[in-house]
Amino acid sequence: MDLRKIKTLIDLVQQSGIAELEITEGEEKVRISRTGNGGHFMQPMAPTSVILPGDYAGGAAPAATAVSATAAAAAEPAGHTLKSPMVGTFYRSPSPGSASFVEVGQTVSKGQTLCIIEAMKLLNEIESDAAGVVKKILSENGQAVEYGQPLFIIE
Repeated sequence: MDLRKIKTLIDLVQQSGIAELEITEGEEKVRISRTGNGGHFMQPMAPTSVILPGDYAGGAAPAATAVSATAAAAAEPAGHTLKSPMVGTFYRSPSPGSASFVEVGQTVSKGQTLCIIEAMKLLNEIESDAAGVVKKILSENGQAVEYGQPLFIIE
């Protein structure tokens, strides 16, 4: 099973609040469960298993995992993070050569178009879900983006 798929599944479990998710692909099976302290562990269910760095295949996470999770939380920028709702190609402007929808430092309102994500030859306008000032643009024009990938920081 692809490592990116597993990371996406972990993010889905975190965001949705579900307790457990089990996925089977061919002979490979992965189960992702939420533990009481908010951490995750993966339990291999088939001869082939994938364990992500920082994850633990057991009942309780070791102390090193808790420390790395705290460090990761501290590294996240302050403000609201707008994440990609789909997989596709990120574009900052409506067409090549035209001005970007938004720039760093610009004030945006809820519902304002921030970018376009092209998926399967369809151009999807991505709107702001919060009002504020754009503090950071986290993707480059023409870059492929994943579901749940942070795109903008709005304060």
